[in-house]
This record gives sequence, C-alpha cells and structure tokens, in this order.
Amino acid sequence: MRLTHPDGSTVHLAYCTNVHPAESLDGVLAQLARYCEPVRRRLGADRLGVGLWLARDAVRALNADPAAPRRLRTELERRGLEVVTLNGFPYEGFGAGVVKYRVYRPDWSDPERLEYTSDLARLLARLLPADVTEGTVSTLPLAWRTGFDEAAADAAHRALSELARRLDHVEQETGRSIRVALEPEPGCAVETTADALAPLAALPGHRIGLCLDTCHLATGFEDPVRALAALDRAGIAVPKVQLSAALHAGDPRDPAVLSALAAFDEPRFLHQTRARADGVLHGTDDLGQALAGGVLPDTVPWRAHFHVPLHAPPAPPLSSTLDVLRETLAALVGGPTARSTHFEVETYTWQALPPAARPVTGAELADGIAAELQLARDLLTDLGLKEQP
Repeated sequence: MRLTHPDGSTVHLAYCTNVHPAESLDGVLAQLARYCEPVRRRLGADRLGVGLWLARDAVRALNADPAAPRRLRTELERRGLEVVTLNGFPYEGFGAGVVKYRVYRPDWSDPERLEYTSDLARLLARLLPADVTEGTVSTLPLAWRTGFDEAAADAAHRALSELARRLDHVEQETGRSIRVALEPEPGCAVETTADALAPLAALPGHRIGLCLDTCHLATGFEDPVRALAALDRAGIAVPKVQLSAALHAGDPRDPAVLSALAAFDEPRFLHQTRARADGVLHGTDDLGQALAGGVLPDTVPWRAHFHVPLHAPPAPPLSSTLDVLRETLAALVGGPTARSTHFEVETYTWQALPPAARPVTGAELADGIAAELQLARDLLTDLGLKEQP
C-alpha cells in the first residue's frame, strides 16, 4: 500500500513474506498466489507491498536466468503486488524446524554475506515498480555477539565498505538507488541503536543506514524519541522500519505471568529476553533461560523478542509493546516531514504462537496478516497520512 505524507512524499507499507518462507523461486511464486494476493483482496487494496524474503538458492536462480526476474515481476504485477524492500537478514533455512542461532550465519565477516546482499541489491533494482527509484534491503547487525572479535569486526567493516561501493555502481547502471539497513537485534554485535552509531558512522557515503525494528527496540527498553535523536545527531539515516511488537510481562514474580510466558517458550526461534533495572540491561539468549530463574531481576518487567501479532496482543496477564510502535511511528512520520518511507509489518512467528493462537489454515493466516496491515494503515492515517488509490 502507498500513503502520502503531508510533506508530499510517498510512504510504502508492506508485509514481510518470511512468515511463509520458501527456499526456491517456484515456492516464492506459490506464496504470491496462496497468501499475498488474498491478503490484498481482504484489504480491498488495488496494490499491496510485499517485502520479499528470498533465500540464497532463490536469489541464485533469479540471477542465473535473465528471464527469471521478469517472470517474478510479471507475476507480482498480475496479482496487484509490488516490491520496494527485501529482507536480507535470514540467508537460508528460515522455515526449518529449529532456526535459533543459525539465522546469524553467514555474518558480515564472511564474504558470502557480501555476495548474497549484493545479489539482492542488484535484483531489487530490477523488481522496483517503474515509478519508484529507491529500494531497501535489511540485513543482520554484523553478527551474533559471541566470537565476533576485533578481526571479525575489521572484516565486516571492509565488507560493508565494499558493499557501499557496489551500491553506487548499481545506481550508475540502473538509475535505481538501493540502500542497505543494518537491523539491531538483542544478543547481536549491534544490539541497540546506540551500538549502531560507531560502526555505521565509520562507513563511507550514504548507502548503508539502520533498519529500526520496533520489537527489537522495545525488547531493549529503548526510548524511540531518544534513539532517533541520537541517530539524527550522528547523521545516520533510517531507510527502513519493521513494524512489530514484543512480548511484555509486567510482573515476573507472579506465577500466572510465568505460566503464561512458558506457553511462548518454543523450539524454533530464539526469544532473547531482557529486563532493565537501575539503568542496567540484563538479558538471556532465550526465554527458557529466563524462566529457569536466577538471571533476570524479577522486580521489574521482562520483555521477550517474540513478534506477537500487532492487532492481537496476548491475553492478560501478558501484553505487547504496541505502544512503543505507536511512539516510533509518531516520531518518524507524525511531524512535518517523513523521516522514513519504507515500513514493513514483520510478524514471522505466527506458527510459533501458543497452539490456541496459531492459524490453522492458509485463509486464517491471510486474515491475520490483513488485520495487522489494517491496524498499521490506521495508525499511519491517524498521523495525517492519506492512502493513495
């Protein structure tokens, strides 16, 4: 969907297709028919943005055959879909039964991460709608923190500097500007927006900025206004925003709260859990570790990196951090100018929800995604944006 900001700029709203991952081009094309077009129809929209996740094998297939990108673009157009952003964080295997730490490999010290992201940027330049000149690709925040030493950090810096050069070349060749955005995430080398300041400021040019994920922001108990002000002072752009909500437990001393949290402790994804006490952020790599006790202070709220549906917060005594998403949107597009124009709903955990909350059929999943997008659209129009026909 496209909306117009009061300053006249176009704001793009999409949803990320990593919620129904496929590892091949045929699988991606099947997604468009089974999920993406039905979501568009439920919203009554003539055009719907999709933030494609394309695994390494799918990207290779698309780049190996000159006709393949045309085939994908034609299928998108036929179904009333468009792509202005790609999710380049997971490399492959995001639909596996156990993802956990593997989602951070290869990291930015591995040359394969540079090649994969470069391929995504070149492909996106070919997929952009005819009237759109700028695309974005989100990527992991350098690496998972353990084992990421000074030598790895230097290799990552060199790779990102080379990426910036390649992105310049893409624009020279195609006339399309592609920007890559590092996505801070709990447990990573760049966990918070503050952690992103130094590595991003050290990069040349303007091609690489920050992807602000509102679940990750909330899990780290960051204040959106302060975080964005610090990024502004450092001259770091936010080319892409992922709209998501974290799991919030107000009183972890309450046995009912712990029991409710345990229903979200599942084996597929990491659910990094954080608590802030006396100005110090405490954390575990996964929710089960927090529930085992003895690590996080229980006199303050806990937040877990579990992307809960925007429109359907968990039942009490738990809640979500939708209020942080609202504050972030107000700071980004509630003023006289739009500070970001690419927004993507990213709730990839539908099938990891407690069984009673999981969609059973593809139609139920499409219903849920459409409801999330409707909420996101309403939040944007409440801030003065107008949906384009």
